[in-house]
Amino acid sequence: MSYFTLKNGMELYYEESGSGQPVILMHGWTSSHEIYSEPVEMMKDKARFIIYDHRGHGGSKGANKESVTMETLASDLNELIQGLGLSDVTLVGWSMGSGVAMNYIRLYGCSALKQVVLCDMTPKQLNDDEWKLGLYQGRYTAQDMERDAKKDFLRLYQEFAVGAIPKLSKIPGFMIRPKLKKKLLDCDESVLRGLSGSMKAQDNRDVIGKITVPLNYFYAVPGSLFSPDLAQWYKENANAPFNAVAFPESTHMFIAEHPELFAQELSKLL
Repeated sequence: MSYFTLKNGMELYYEESGSGQPVILMHGWTSSHEIYSEPVEMMKDKARFIIYDHRGHGGSKGANKESVTMETLASDLNELIQGLGLSDVTLVGWSMGSGVAMNYIRLYGCSALKQVVLCDMTPKQLNDDEWKLGLYQGRYTAQDMERDAKKDFLRLYQEFAVGAIPKLSKIPGFMIRPKLKKKLLDCDESVLRGLSGSMKAQDNRDVIGKITVPLNYFYAVPGSLFSPDLAQWYKENANAPFNAVAFPESTHMFIAEHPELFAQELSKLL
């Protein structure tokens, strides 16, 4: 349990366990480092694991004194890697964490990395006539993004939660909303809104071909937020050695659904 102080004085909460080669694991939007706690406990004898909370999330909720974009989170990651003196890093990102990894590579390259593991994330969220591998399995467009910007935030979060975990659609909204409100207490709403818009506006497809270290893609089948067909797209567009791992009978939340399998598959790469 530690805090890393950024150059601007704000602090990011992080935890370390194990020893050896460094592995950084980054969580998704509205989540926290805790998504990795169980699998990291299973792997702690394999490597040096670093899990941390992005600005506005969990233990870093108070790191919210300025506008936060995906580029901001990539800069934070760069500071963390440099500040902890890390090299040959296995960089793991799930959901928004994968977007942070893509932005980091676009801005800082791969010189500090050993390999990259992207987990269930598209490089471009907005779908259009030529791109159908974005958010909500090809159904989310720029028009939807404009409508979402005007929605009550709890409603927006509820729609996202149901998209990530489809079985929630069978539960009455009045039963779900109190739990979602409680979850959001661990986050800063202004940061979440900013990151939601930043993610949806990005197109990182060109980044994939610029990755110069082995690229791995972990994904859910049948999936929920994103199509399993993304695995084939990554394979076709990667210029580095590529490996894909499917997590059967899974949703976007496959790390929480199958922590042991996630630990097993990640351990194979270390």
